[in-house]
This record gives sequence, structure tokens and C-alpha cells, in this order.
Amino acid sequence: MMLPTHVLGGMLLAAPLVRVAPEMAPIGFVAGFVGGLFPDLDMYVGHRKTLHFPVYYGVAAVPAVLAALLAPSAVTVAAALFILGAAVHSVADMYGGGLELRPWEGNSDRAVYNHYRGAWIAPRQFVRYDGAVEDLALSVGLALPLLFLLDGRLQQVVLGTVAVAAGYTALRRSLADLAGRLVPYAPDAVSPFLPDRYFDDEPER
Repeated sequence: MMLPTHVLGGMLLAAPLVRVAPEMAPIGFVAGFVGGLFPDLDMYVGHRKTLHFPVYYGVAAVPAVLAALLAPSAVTVAAALFILGAAVHSVADMYGGGLELRPWEGNSDRAVYNHYRGAWIAPRQFVRYDGAVEDLALSVGLALPLLFLLDGRLQQVVLGTVAVAAGYTALRRSLADLAGRLVPYAPDAVSPFLPDRYFDDEPER
């Protein structure tokens, strides 16, 4: 799934705070956004393996949520929403496409790495690939309740995120073709940092 979908999903996890602890809601929405974003910081360093932990984030979320419930503060609430956002992101990637330059071709058997079992989880492709139409629909569906709950800058963040999602969806296939054409001309100093899929459409090792 694309990054906008993940960050909107992370934000929505904070929605209960609007009713039960409205003073904590802003920090919760921000932490959920950052948590939903965090795993994809490994985009060019072992993508969906280095910072994706579909099991361990979930385990870590249990004490984090308990701490937020028993001793609510900006720190405990932010930590809980951050970890929950990262956990949902890592699990959600199992239901998208595989690790390849053109995931709509369905040639990859790697969706996200399970460190607990030491093996890759195969893509289930409920969302065919990041930037697919159904991915955009999911982003919009997650954004609608957020637009109702939020105002001010956070609402603008949601609207901007949806705009990015729409633009990425429109350009997704063209971007893959462009990358395939440009990568052979990448400087030697840059090539080692580019994922294998940019060169041969095979998933990262």
C-alpha cells in the first residue's frame, strides 16, 4: 500500500481520543501519522525488512497501550499511537502487492519480512499494488472520518495527504517506467543504494 494510506490509517487510530481524552487527541493524531510513516523510512535500505516488524510492533504495542491507559500523558499516548501506527503499517503491507518495480505483474513472492520466523510473507494482493485504484479508495475512506473529526492544520494535512495519494495513483505506472529507463544511467556512486528491483524487477534480497 502507498504511504498516504498508511499515514491516514495511523492517524485514524487516534480517533477515540477525541471523545475519551480530547486534550490528548492532537498529539495522538500526529504520533499516529508518524508511526504510519516510520516503517517506510527503509525504502532504500532493505525495504519492508529493515523497519517493518509485523510481529514485534504488535507485541510492543501491548505494554505501550497499557501505559497510555494507566498513566495517560503526552509521552505515553504518543508512544502508544506511534507503535500502533507502525504495527498496522507492517501488517497492512501483507495485503498489498510484492516487492518489484511493477507489482501489478505479480511476479514477487515477498510482501513484508517476518523477523520472528525469519522468512518473507507472500503478498495477498487484496490491494493489488501500491497506488492502485483500490488503494486510493482506501485512502479516501480513511480520510473522510478524519476530515469530520479534525480542523485547522491537521485537517489540511489530511487533505494534502489525499492529494498526494491521488497524484501518486495517477502517475504510479509511469513512475515505474521512468525509473526503469533512468536507473541504467545512475552514477556508480548511487547505484549501490538503489534497490535490486530497479535493475531487474526482482524483489530485494
